[in-house]
Amino acid sequence: MSPNASPEYSVVSYGRELADAYLGSVQQAVVAAGARIVELENAEGDGYVASKLFVTYDGGLEALRLAVASAAAAALDGGAAQASSAVVPASLIQPGRKLLVMDVDSTLIKQEVIELLAAHAGKEEEVAAVTEAAMRGELDFAQSLHARVKTLAGLPESVIAEVGTRIELSDGAEALVKAFLSAGHAVAVVSGGFNQVLAPLAQRLELTCARANELGVENGVLTGKVAGQVVDRAVKAHSLRQWAAELGVREDQTIAVGDGANDLDMLAAAALGVAFNAKPAVQAAADAVLNLPSLDVVQHFVKL
Repeated sequence: MSPNASPEYSVVSYGRELADAYLGSVQQAVVAAGARIVELENAEGDGYVASKLFVTYDGGLEALRLAVASAAAAALDGGAAQASSAVVPASLIQPGRKLLVMDVDSTLIKQEVIELLAAHAGKEEEVAAVTEAAMRGELDFAQSLHARVKTLAGLPESVIAEVGTRIELSDGAEALVKAFLSAGHAVAVVSGGFNQVLAPLAQRLELTCARANELGVENGVLTGKVAGQVVDRAVKAHSLRQWAAELGVREDQTIAVGDGANDLDMLAAAALGVAFNAKPAVQAAADAVLNLPSLDVVQHFVKL
C-alpha cells in the first residue's frame, strides 16, 4: 500500500466460518461504495476464521461502515453463515504503537469476580441480579457496586486468594495479549472489579497497565466497603486517555474492548470500540461487535 494513497481502511469479516456468499456481498458493497481493494489477507484462529480487505476510499469512515453494515445484514438475511464485519480506521493499520485497553470481568476473564466472592457469603443470586441490571445500564454503577460489596462484609480476606484460583481467562485472551506485546504494543486493563484479584493476573500476563477497585480490609476481614474512588465508566475512559498520553500513543491508535454499560465511555473514547459478547445497548454503540468466544479475533483489527 502506497503511503501516498487515499485514506486507508481495513474491512474485517470474522465468524466460526465465512460463507462465500457473505464475503462476496461485503466485497461488492465495498467496491460499489467507490472503494478500491488493494490487499486481501486471510487468517484462521482457534474456532474462527477472519478475512481482511485493505482498501482506499475517499468517502469517509462512516459512509464505508454504513455500506458494509447494510451488505452484511442483507447477506445474513439471505441465509449466509453467521458472521460479522467491522470497518477499522486508517490509524489502526498505519505504523505506530497501539494501546489495547480491556475490561476484565466477562471480557478478559470468563467470570464476574464479585459473584464469585458473593458465593462465599451466600449472596450469589442477589448479587448476580444487581450485576446484571448494572451491566444493562439500569442502575448507577457506583451505587450498585457499593450495594454488592456490602454483602461481603465479614468474610475473611483469604477468600480473595481462593477466588483467584478459580479465575479462567477468556478463550484467546492470552494469545491476544502476547500478540500485541510481542509486536511492541501496549496492553492495559481497567476493571470495575477488584485490584486484589486483578494484580496477580496482570503480573502473570505482563500487562502494561492495570486499574481496579480496592476492597476494604481491616484485621484480615472484608469491611464491605470500597476504598478510594470507584472505577466507573468515566474513570475507565479517563484511564484510556491517561495511559495513551503516558505511553506516547496517539488516541486514534487505541482500541477498547468491553461488554457492559460501564464500558461505554471507554469504547467511545477509543479509535475502535469493540463489544465482546456484550449487552444489546453496548453492541448498538460499538464500532465492532464480536459475538464469538474467541477474544483473540481483536488482533485482526490492527496490522501487527
